[in-house]
Amino acid sequence: MPETYYIVPKEKHDALVKKAYLGRGYTADEAAAGARFCSSASYYGIRTHNAIKALHLDELFGSKVGRWKPGAKIEKLPSRFAAAEIWNAHFKLGQAVAYEAMDTCMQLADKFGVGMVSVDNATHYLWGGGYVMDAALKGYLAYTNCTSATSEVVPFGGKTPTMGTNPHSWAFPTQDAIGFPIVIDWATSTVAMGRVQVMKREGKQLPPGCAVDAEGRETTDPNKAVALLPFGAHKGYGLGLIDELYAGFIGGSLPEIRGTSRGDEDEKRGSTFYFQVIHPDAMKGNDYVKGRTQMQNVKAVIADILGHGNEKCLLPGQPEARAGELSKKHGGLLFTKAEIEEFGHLSKEVGEPAWNLAEFKSVQV
Repeated sequence: MPETYYIVPKEKHDALVKKAYLGRGYTADEAAAGARFCSSASYYGIRTHNAIKALHLDELFGSKVGRWKPGAKIEKLPSRFAAAEIWNAHFKLGQAVAYEAMDTCMQLADKFGVGMVSVDNATHYLWGGGYVMDAALKGYLAYTNCTSATSEVVPFGGKTPTMGTNPHSWAFPTQDAIGFPIVIDWATSTVAMGRVQVMKREGKQLPPGCAVDAEGRETTDPNKAVALLPFGAHKGYGLGLIDELYAGFIGGSLPEIRGTSRGDEDEKRGSTFYFQVIHPDAMKGNDYVKGRTQMQNVKAVIADILGHGNEKCLLPGQPEARAGELSKKHGGLLFTKAEIEEFGHLSKEVGEPAWNLAEFKSVQV
């Protein structure tokens, strides 16, 4: 069924988001990074990680409760590996850290073929797909994972949430081959907690197999959902565990108390980030059949996968590309009525009039 969306000019959206971050004590650079991220998520149709979610997370875990540190400085720790950097983020705004880390990885990849940045004492960077997509659009293969701000996923076969939604995000520079970068990005829970919040806001039910209530019983009611289930049973559990192991090697501590006040006073409760970028030239085998170039070879591989009766299959990243085309076509960011009303809380926070639906053009999508 077509849904009505309201077109908000990017400048209007970004101005409100920046003002909200500035009002919470973040620096101009951090506020700009926060607005850039939120705008990108909305542009590509990522409703679970737009400005509403970003600033709500800051209320739950961030500056509003003293855990995230506006204006914090990134500390770059000694590393004996030229292509690998290790950072202590000191709880700086996650979006600002992530953009800088991905830029650093690309610079390292230009020099060494590959670059990686590991980040300890991190906050939350929201939609990992946005960062790897940026790198792919500039011609690189990119990957990131993180541990979530808190643990809300029950391990396969268990009953207590002791892991985060722990996303993985990959992107490949395939735009010259198919018109857009392939972006594979998912939480390792059946749905992201942001999806639960969207369903609650829109008055909709969750699909089966996504969440459990306070008693550990499966529920489709987003108002009763207190923890999530891993997707694909043991397979999603294993993928979520990967993020926790990366975190363990980087310096993250006990997942069960992450983002809480539980545990010993000297425990760590922050998240970790991991970023990796590969320059395509570093992967050239120089044995492509029929004289193909590297990108022609990639295009042939994709065409074969989507051939043989599979022509209607979607590629990961294609929905985001289509959403981006819609945003570009309509000259703004698309939001539902419920989302426009939710932005009213931010307007009130910064002392501005709430957005009025009548001031925005609408479109049926």
